Amino acid sequence: MSGELRVDHAVTSGTFSLDGGTWEVDNNVWVLGDDTQCVVIDAPHDADAIAAVVGERELVAVLCTHAHDDHIGAVGDIFDRTRAPSYLHPEDRVLWDRVYQVGPDHELADGQVITVAGTEVRVLHTPGHSPGAVCFYVPALGVLFTGDTLFQGGPGATGRSYSDFPTIIDSIRDKLLVLPPETVVHTGHGDSTTIGDEAPHLQEWIDRGH
Repeated sequence: MSGELRVDHAVTSGTFSLDGGTWEVDNNVWVLGDDTQCVVIDAPHDADAIAAVVGERELVAVLCTHAHDDHIGAVGDIFDRTRAPSYLHPEDRVLWDRVYQVGPDHELADGQVITVAGTEVRVLHTPGHSPGAVCFYVPALGVLFTGDTLFQGGPGATGRSYSDFPTIIDSIRDKLLVLPPETVVHTGHGDSTTIGDEAPHLQEWIDRGH
């Protein structure tokens, strides 16, 4: 037996740089899999911390929610250690190319299904925080990995280059809030939440404009 499918978690610390500024940030690392096989969702800052969560398991892929440097900074180191391929939506290459001289190994597309440990991971293209931002939905577990698209308390930031607030609202309304209310939302930073807890606040976010 390879064990039950589960979500493992770590927090890494580093910086995020864009538009001439640099900020200290803590990022969530999410590892989805069973006892033998897994995927990493985002690879921020610290390859050692990520490798510790993966352990001895086969790393099938590094799935990138988007290509801001605080979410992909350890992708190269993870590849050097494991040869696990990276996946990114092509519309985020403009951000990826600021960090790496070679492209990601595979492209993501809306509706695509990736399988890990016999379980489907569905790709939802949710632009707004960045053009190629995606979320990863795992129906069998009732979990959604949102990167920086949806947090506890509202949408991800849209004040920097390649971001757009009306677009992120459309993505959240049309792709995320239609999921079952009990769906657990694992975010790129901070605490997890649920679709049911966030959905009633959509109009508040629209009214405040961020």
